[in-house]
Amino acid sequence: MRGWGARGGAVLALAAVAALGACSASPMPAPTPEYTSTYITPPPTALAPLTGATVAAGSLSNPSLAAKIDNHPAARPQVGLERTDLVFEELVEGGLTRYVAVWQSDVPAEIGPIRSIRPMDPDIVSPLGGIIAYSGGQQRFVDLMRQTNVLNAIHGQSDTEDLMYRTNAKAAPHNVIVRAEELVGRHPELAAPAQQFAFALDAAASTAARDGGATTGIALRFGSASAPSWSFDAGSGRWLRFQDGGAPDTDSNGAQLSAANVVVLRVPVSNGLGLPKTELIGSGEAWIATAGSTVHATWSKASTTDPIRLVDDTGTVIRLAPGNSWIELVPVTGSVDFAAATS
Repeated sequence: MRGWGARGGAVLALAAVAALGACSASPMPAPTPEYTSTYITPPPTALAPLTGATVAAGSLSNPSLAAKIDNHPAARPQVGLERTDLVFEELVEGGLTRYVAVWQSDVPAEIGPIRSIRPMDPDIVSPLGGIIAYSGGQQRFVDLMRQTNVLNAIHGQSDTEDLMYRTNAKAAPHNVIVRAEELVGRHPELAAPAQQFAFALDAAASTAARDGGATTGIALRFGSASAPSWSFDAGSGRWLRFQDGGAPDTDSNGAQLSAANVVVLRVPVSNGLGLPKTELIGSGEAWIATAGSTVHATWSKASTTDPIRLVDDTGTVIRLAPGNSWIELVPVTGSVDFAAATS
C-alpha cells in the first residue's frame, strides 16, 4: 500500500506540474496592423490685408502701391483699375473726381494715367504705408505727402525716369503710365499694409447681407460734372459701375468695372487751400452696400495714420465681403440715393 501510494503521489505531482506549465504558457499575441494616416495638414493661411480674401500665409508680403488716377473723360479707360484692392473717389476742382487707387494683392504690369496730388491724399494713404505714385502737384501739397510714412514716386524725378512714361494712346496731361509691378519690386524693404477693414468669411455673412435692406442701385452726386452710379448684378453678385449719365464704366479691356463692396461716406469738403479738400479726420454718416443689400453706418477716422472705422447703428463693427471695395467720398453738399428692391 505504501509503495503504491508513493508511486501514486509521484504521478499526481507530475500531473500537477504539467497542469501548472500548461496554465502558465501565454498565447502568442495577434499581430497589430500598421496604420497610415491619410490626413494631410493644410498649409497655413492668412487674410489679404486689403481684400479679406484667404491666401497662403506669407504670400502677400509686398507693400501696397497707391496712385493718383485721373478720371477726366480724356483719361478713360484707365489702365489697371479692374485689379485694384481699394479705390477712393474724391471731389477735385471743376466738379470732377479723381481716384486714389490701391493695389497690393494683384499688382498689374502697368497702371495709369496718374495725375497730381491733392491735399486730402496724405490722410487717405498714410494708414497703408507702402508707395504713392503721382505726377507732381503744387509744392505745398507735395511737401505734405513727403512728410508721411509713404514712399513718394513722382513723375519727372530721376529715381522714376525708367518707371514712368507718357503713352501715345492719350493726349497730355492724361497719359502718364507707371510700370507698377517693377516699381513695387524695387522696394522689398517696405512692409505690407495693415488690414484696413473687418471682413466676413463670405458675402452672405457680411453685415450688409445679414442686416441691410435689399438694394438694386446707388446714385451719387459729387459735383456739377460727376454723378457716378452703381447697379447690383445678381448673376455675378457684384456691383457694376456707371458714369456719364448711365454709361457703363469700363476698363482698358472693355469690361465693366465692378466691386464686391461699395462704401459711401458723407464727408465735409473745405476750400481754404484754394482747392476742394475732403476732410477725413472726424466722423460722419455712411452706407455699406454688399451682395445686393445696404446697411446704414457711421464712419470715423481719428488721425492721419488711423484707418477709417465703420460701425453700424448699434456700434458694432461692419464686416465687408471678401473682395475689392470702392470708397465713395461724397460731399455733404452732394447727394446719395438708393433704389430699394421691390418684391
